[in-house]
Amino acid sequence: MPPPEYALGSDDAEIARLDQQAESIAGATDALLRASGIGSGMRVLDLGTGLGHVAFQVAAIVGPEGSVVGVDLATKLLGLAEARRQAAGLDNVRFIEGDARTARFDEPFDAVVCRLLLFHLPDALDVLRHHRAAVRPGGVMTAIDFDLGGVRAEPPVPLMEPAAGWVEAAFRAAGADPRIGARLGPLLRETGLADVQTFGIQAYFAPGDPTGPALLAGVVRTLAPQIVARGIATEDEIGLDTFAERLESEVRAAGAVTLTPTVVGAWGRVPAPAAPICPTCGQPASEALAGPEHDWECRNEACPEFGQPVAADEPPDGRITAETSP
Repeated sequence: MPPPEYALGSDDAEIARLDQQAESIAGATDALLRASGIGSGMRVLDLGTGLGHVAFQVAAIVGPEGSVVGVDLATKLLGLAEARRQAAGLDNVRFIEGDARTARFDEPFDAVVCRLLLFHLPDALDVLRHHRAAVRPGGVMTAIDFDLGGVRAEPPVPLMEPAAGWVEAAFRAAGADPRIGARLGPLLRETGLADVQTFGIQAYFAPGDPTGPALLAGVVRTLAPQIVARGIATEDEIGLDTFAERLESEVRAAGAVTLTPTVVGAWGRVPAPAAPICPTCGQPASEALAGPEHDWECRNEACPEFGQPVAADEPPDGRITAETSP
């Protein structure tokens, strides 16, 4: 299957916008990554790494004992990410060019993360299910994405509502889901993860802060050709040459607070395999203490087979394990 359309491109103006956007949500991203269980020493896969913003944040969390692999199809963005990695002297990050939807790896990861990837994928659930296999049992999958449903100015200003509508319509026309943040929890549960949790972080930009209007104006500028081509709004309605200035002026004049997209995180754990049953005493086995010779052993001290290995793949006749129960 060919990659889905990416509505935002990768020219120099878009790269600058991505950097600004990443800076604006770096704090929320860090909080969500840590809340999901990303920690020191972990081996992490970053899907749709782009310019490497999330990969670098994860690298700071996992430290020199951990490692991060970032995957993306965009050659230009990966080249910039690699140059930034080298400039920062980060030895625990590497980037691989490949399709983040279908890439496969020989060794499992402690965690798989993605930020602002599922937003653009019509097959988001299939992609999550595919990468579930890349996570070790007990490991974590973490998705971070936008919910555009709350974008507004408070009190309202004339340009904000139509502009947010243009952006959402253009994304939907390109096959994206601009409110997927609200659905991350259900998607991870459908993926088969356990202990799924989710919450969002909402930024509120003060009336004198140009960051909020600038973020929206940047997306409008990038999407303007598609907004016009798809008949969502005309060039005159957008007034692109003065749009950013007009929006900021309206917000400032109204003393309005700007709400940008909610940054939503969701995460869940890949269930560990069910413990096999000791054929002698009928009690669940425990993970072996003796080393790599076997994975499971009987830890029931009253059992004659105490300390002996228990096979995980051949439950004895008449016994029911969590894997074989109806």
